[in-house]
Amino acid sequence: MRLGARDTLRVLAPYVKRNFLTQLEGIWFIVAYLAVFQILVLQLPIVYAGMIAAGILVVAFGLMFFMEGLRLGLMPLGEVIGSILPKSSRMPVILLFAFLLGIGATFAEPAIAVLKAAGSTLEPNTSPLLYSMLNDFSGQLVAAVGIGVGLAVLLGVLRFFYAWPLKYLAIPSVGLLLTLSVIYSRVPELNDVLGLAWDCGAVTTGPVTVPLVLALGIGVCRVVSSGSGGGGHSGFGIVTLASLFPILAVLLLAAFHYTKADYYGAANYRGEVIAVEANAAAVPQAEELAVRTKVPISAAEFAGFVESGEVPEGYEINYSGGKPELRDGQIVIANPEVVLSKRHQRGFSLFSSDVWDSSKELSREMGKALLDAIRAIVPLCLFLYIVLRLLGQNLGKDSDIGVGVTFAVVGMALFGLGIALGLTPLGSQLGSNTPLAFATIVPWGSSYAEEPLLSVGAGKLLAVGFAFFLGYGATLAEPALNALGNTVEKITAGAFRKRLLMQSVAFGVGCGIAAGVVKMAFGLSLISLLVPAYLLVLVLTWLSPNSFVNFSWDSAGVTTGPITVPLVLAMGLGIGANVPGVSDGFGILALASVGPILSVLAVGLYTQKMQRAERQEELETEESAEPGDTEVPA
Repeated sequence: MRLGARDTLRVLAPYVKRNFLTQLEGIWFIVAYLAVFQILVLQLPIVYAGMIAAGILVVAFGLMFFMEGLRLGLMPLGEVIGSILPKSSRMPVILLFAFLLGIGATFAEPAIAVLKAAGSTLEPNTSPLLYSMLNDFSGQLVAAVGIGVGLAVLLGVLRFFYAWPLKYLAIPSVGLLLTLSVIYSRVPELNDVLGLAWDCGAVTTGPVTVPLVLALGIGVCRVVSSGSGGGGHSGFGIVTLASLFPILAVLLLAAFHYTKADYYGAANYRGEVIAVEANAAAVPQAEELAVRTKVPISAAEFAGFVESGEVPEGYEINYSGGKPELRDGQIVIANPEVVLSKRHQRGFSLFSSDVWDSSKELSREMGKALLDAIRAIVPLCLFLYIVLRLLGQNLGKDSDIGVGVTFAVVGMALFGLGIALGLTPLGSQLGSNTPLAFATIVPWGSSYAEEPLLSVGAGKLLAVGFAFFLGYGATLAEPALNALGNTVEKITAGAFRKRLLMQSVAFGVGCGIAAGVVKMAFGLSLISLLVPAYLLVLVLTWLSPNSFVNFSWDSAGVTTGPITVPLVLAMGLGIGANVPGVSDGFGILALASVGPILSVLAVGLYTQKMQRAERQEELETEESAEPGDTEVPA
């Protein structure tokens, strides 16, 4: 049956509408929450509101096309190869494919571009090695993350073949990472890189890596699944490894450049040195902020003052010089120099008059986003297609994979454009403005300093509370969490309810993001928060059954969705740039990843304990209800 253009649109319209609204559901809460907090709590307008609104709509359209492209193009390729490869190839070939797939999927992750762009906001003299990692060695950084994911996928496939329990791989890996982190924390240059390294683990488990890696894992499991680590649970766990090994890769890369001394300011540095004034600080000092509260007085205002002789509201009177004397019980200062200055008055408004950032040229941003999408998606798809052909498989005439790849490229291009126009400016300005709750700062897009809204203690508590509800609400809005809840409830035969899992994960993410803000607001080190949290996670992991361990660790991957990562990363960097004593804003994503693992493991053990108590109570009730006397055994 052939349809005309009008009938085709009529058939597709409900499908497109449903998919667009699905993506919008995952965005609206977090965007609305950020906007309401900035407008009503911080009492600051949204700068570039028109550009941000357009960017958010473009993000929703981009995700719609991108997820459809994954479903039609990349996922079928991954599943077919994953099911055929174990049957027709030897182990070295399978492992090589898994390694290359992990690398290719990492390069295609949208959040990688956000990570690379984060280096432009850093102060090189404050964090020289971190600055070089994100600027001079950004290509090496992405390659290291890709190699880490590749090794993780390779090890995950081996785990499927030999049915290794996840805890036997996760516990030693985390132990090694914590040991290295403690060592790095004693070296200032390496300590600066810890937040970036641990955040890279969250960046990699995004909308490209997770579906492709899981498709490969599911295909392999259909062929070889068996043993204690197999069965219905063996599809879990590979995402966990893909979030741990990139951390190790980035830590090793940092150590390599530290020993070579070729980072910014070191003896063997070959890049451009940025000239800065002596004792220059990234955060303005109190004297500079006080000057920024003064507004120039216009000629018309001066004429009004001369005519009326009255000091208008909002003016300050200061004097210097003169000779104080006591006359008739009064202190009289003769011949002082009186200075009238006008202070900046905060005016409440929903949106700033700056609707669009003039530095963002739409054509240039679109071209850059499209080029980045082609570089990320096309090589990965060509690699999968070549492997499929080497295995003797054809796509078929009726295959939708070509359409899927096209949708993936278009979707990723739109998503990148939306990130640049919408999510990054929104996250950056809210992160930069959050310290206004407890410190005097110059708000994002403003020329004048503002006094803190609350006292230092109350303001910091407000910022921490804002971060908790941001993580909690944004996680519940993630569509992937709903799907994970259904899967977990099914494989645990109802022992771990979907609603309980969703609330546990959301609570853990909220606590993790709040801990990240606590780290920056109170000047704590990342290692002082990560080490205790992961040590507790390792203890709970050892005590938990394998099935609970698998989905508990993978729940961290759900929290790092395509919306959450850019926003939280931009927000963290914005907070770090405005809090005195903080050199960068990395580490929030790392804490947001360990939070749900800890909460889900704890709730899982509690649920298991309650079920055992209920079964014991039922057995005791049945025994007491049996009629007659019990015979005494001989």
